Amino acid sequence: MNAVFTVIKEHVKNFYLIQRLAMFQLKISNHDNYLGLAWEIINPMLQIFVYWFAFGFGIRQNAPIDGVPFILYLLVGISMWFFVNQGVLEGTKSISTKFNQVAKMNFPLSAIPAYILTSKFYSHLILVLAIVLICIPTGILPSIYILQLFIYMPLVYAFAFSVSMFTSTLGVLIRDTQMAMQAILRMLFYMSPILWIPEKGSIIELIMKLNPVFFFAEGYRAAILYDNWYIIDHWQLALYNICVTALFFVVGSILHVKFRQRFADFI
Repeated sequence: MNAVFTVIKEHVKNFYLIQRLAMFQLKISNHDNYLGLAWEIINPMLQIFVYWFAFGFGIRQNAPIDGVPFILYLLVGISMWFFVNQGVLEGTKSISTKFNQVAKMNFPLSAIPAYILTSKFYSHLILVLAIVLICIPTGILPSIYILQLFIYMPLVYAFAFSVSMFTSTLGVLIRDTQMAMQAILRMLFYMSPILWIPEKGSIIELIMKLNPVFFFAEGYRAAILYDNWYIIDHWQLALYNICVTALFFVVGSILHVKFRQRFADFI
């Protein structure tokens, strides 16, 4: 457990540095684009349109779900997915790509996935805010239930960071990790309730609940679209996801501290 406390201590000590690096990363990733940071909204919106046209308009004939237009149902659920998918993929290759830049600096390597992920989280906040504003003209107004986002967002960040801690180290040791994560995340996406809804109480739904994305997608929807405290009504599912997150963080921290002195040899 010493590795876990070491990683936590490094992040607390370098918290403000991580935030500054995250903002810098966000700027340089869009520096050469004429529209700049606007692409953080434009790109996901274009992808959402494609999914809506294929799955919502094409397959479902734009039928509402529990009284909510499918496009809004899709928007809220997939906003969380964009952050998890991009954050984990970028976090997985973060150490192997940024190692040479910080190797000679007094900067903890465990903070590299953190600032890469934080830069994605800023974009996520902007996208969620835009979706909340889009919902207002349709009659779906923010209510007290939206306060749940202050629980779900940190949980989503913690999950993505914990996975990144594990996969970023694994990515240095095993080069195939990046490709494997792309395949795994693609599978998790289609095994989640983002694009389609499983029958309530079915075996398929029970299997899908093992996917952490299920809890986060439904939690976001409860906070923005519906009037219920999802985390209270499904506390067992919340506890399961917290345990999964903790497991990834513990294993990732141990693996990171054990091998980081040898990263230069592997890279």
